[in-house]
Amino acid sequence: MVDAISRTTVENECDVLVVGAGPAGIAAALTLVASGKDVLVIDKATFPRDKCCGDGLTTGALRMLEMLGFDPNTIDNYKICTDVVLRSPSGREIELQLPNSEKDAATTGQFAAIAPRIELDNALVRHARSRGVRVVENCAFVGVVRQNKSQITVNTESTSVFKEINAKYLVAADGMWSPVRKSLGASTASYLGEWHAFRQYVGNVTGPAAEKLFVWFDKDLLPGYAWSFPLPNSRANVGFGILRGANYSVQDMKSLWVELLARPHIVDALGKDASLEGRHTAWPIPARVTSAKLSAGRALFIGDAVCAADTMTGEGIGQALLTGVLAGEAIISSPNYDQTKISASYEKKIKHEFFADHRMSFTLGKILASSRSTRAALRLAGATDWTRRNFVRWMFEDEPRAAIFTPRRWHRKFLKRDGAFN
Repeated sequence: MVDAISRTTVENECDVLVVGAGPAGIAAALTLVASGKDVLVIDKATFPRDKCCGDGLTTGALRMLEMLGFDPNTIDNYKICTDVVLRSPSGREIELQLPNSEKDAATTGQFAAIAPRIELDNALVRHARSRGVRVVENCAFVGVVRQNKSQITVNTESTSVFKEINAKYLVAADGMWSPVRKSLGASTASYLGEWHAFRQYVGNVTGPAAEKLFVWFDKDLLPGYAWSFPLPNSRANVGFGILRGANYSVQDMKSLWVELLARPHIVDALGKDASLEGRHTAWPIPARVTSAKLSAGRALFIGDAVCAADTMTGEGIGQALLTGVLAGEAIISSPNYDQTKISASYEKKIKHEFFADHRMSFTLGKILASSRSTRAALRLAGATDWTRRNFVRWMFEDEPRAAIFTPRRWHRKFLKRDGAFN
């Protein structure tokens, strides 16, 4: 293991600078440092810090974390989930179960989990440091000072470290309104994201939502949905997501939240004594990776900065992790940090991993906008043991969203692989 403190590199110089220490940025940093790169990550926050999120980890996200050497046991309130309940607009509930190694001797590993972002992101930062990544907190990106064929220099605001950083390459993992993107003149004016989500933690959950993951496809929310993701100690992450420009406006969300919590099926799931904790939070979700600018100069955009969230569900942790790894691999592919080669490599990787899935999700999202189509889809999903078993694995991204239509992704264990951390 490389000890970051013992490095001989100049403090404000590095091979690759990563702006943003969320899952995307840390995934990029871990990928790069594993190849021997000197990586510096800066973040304006001080960890642990919270992040508005549903906290759900799909099979795809879990496999990415495992590949990066992450240990989920470092998260106190980590909860593995196997039981899933989907509620149709008609009111019909479908119970599905992800593979459970305790009940199925042929299957091992984790297929879905919930991890509060305040704990997940902090644990990832600690993991990165243990692997030799330099992480500087309370250090905000201000702007790109200059760049040439071999180096990019940025200015920062920091209370205790340095003001200027020199790097051979930069990775922007700084969110939907990426300051790096703006500094490089690559931002889109007035962009507000495709989705908007709203969540709050709930305690004293005594209903089935204490253990089961619920997704409610209420007619008025379509193509959005409401959710309850179970956490340890009778708690849950409860919220809803709406497509911008659909039935509700962003301004309606606060009043809608109160009304949603009073709906009988949600009360029954949480239990009548469930109580709200802390404050509610809302956030936009960028989901347009096929039209987003992937790079600018000697910088690559990843995570929300490249609008990589799933356009059907709004899920983004697995996508963020993958974009980070792909950016790291693209930079590694050019030992002399050739800008043209790195940008081309990253674009090829993003198109290969994301474009077909994004288009599939976009089409499915159009279908789910109709109550009738959603009812039909859920009837089909719950029709037989085979459809229930495979639909839930596909839903939690055990395979890429459009895998069935992309033969290059076919393999012998399609929807039959073990989960992560087995």
